Amino acid sequence: MQKSVDWDARIGRRVRLRELHILLVVVQSGSMAKAAEHLGISQPAVSEAIADLEAALNVRLLDRSRRGVEPTAYGGALLKYGRAAFDELRQGIKEIEFLSDPTAGEIRLGWSETITSSLLPPVIERLSERYPRVSLKVTQVSVPTNAFPELHDRTLDLVLARLATADTKEFLAAGYVTQILFNDRFCIVAGAQSRWARRRKIDLADLVDEPWIMTPLDSPGGRSVVEAFHARGLNMPRITVTTHSVHLRNDLVNSGRFITALPASVVHHNAKFFSLQILPIQLSLQPWPVAAVTLKNRTTSPVVRLFIECVREVAKSIFTRPQSRKPVTT
Repeated sequence: MQKSVDWDARIGRRVRLRELHILLVVVQSGSMAKAAEHLGISQPAVSEAIADLEAALNVRLLDRSRRGVEPTAYGGALLKYGRAAFDELRQGIKEIEFLSDPTAGEIRLGWSETITSSLLPPVIERLSERYPRVSLKVTQVSVPTNAFPELHDRTLDLVLARLATADTKEFLAAGYVTQILFNDRFCIVAGAQSRWARRRKIDLADLVDEPWIMTPLDSPGGRSVVEAFHARGLNMPRITVTTHSVHLRNDLVNSGRFITALPASVVHHNAKFFSLQILPIQLSLQPWPVAAVTLKNRTTSPVVRLFIECVREVAKSIFTRPQSRKPVTT
């Protein structure tokens, strides 16, 4: 019973959303004056709101110095859960809006370049045709990785990413939920003008002395090529250009001089623009999972669920056969 009384006295009646919002803005701004300017209120009103919060919780929330203000350990804890509270309220309002109009909503999406160069354009086309009032804010993130600070900061709703591994335990431990949407696969690719594009039979050993354009060898794509050559007891090929840029790889391979390795989904989307051709080479490699990554224990909005469903549909149209977790042959 005492806990209920404490809640009513110190939190339920005395901690207001307005005061919590002011605290968030103060910390983001770094000073009371900047926060007041941003909020369009007086600096004394900002100071009073912070003082009321500190009195309600009986702790100091901010340290003040000549450099500005910084949250104390208590302030940091309140901010952590305060952001979550505001975010859940925002998600609740989005769901109410969706219930009143299922064709409207906003998605804040994080992506990697290979996703943009393969799945994202047809997914957006399909989504916009069905739900023209759904809007997307798309931000590039660094992947593959097991850390997505933009999700923890709640500035993104989800990240569409290629994972370094299909084992999602590490992601769950880091506070994320991963839905593997499909398993992509690597292909050895040449331009339609390449002399290799006209051959029906090619051995990996034939390409050792060819000029390759590759991602760094410590990246998933680079490691896959290394594994493929080592599995055959071959030396690594001559890598002429190292880059993460999908567009640069496509452009150079299109010239007919270079060989590269690309995910099948990238080849599928770019083949008609860059005259890419998958070479008939046998590779025994683990599939490369593509997943929707969201924050654990965070409500997923209805429009995000619609987006994920569109991704599944587009992926199914590219990979008509079920992908196995075992090594695949391409």
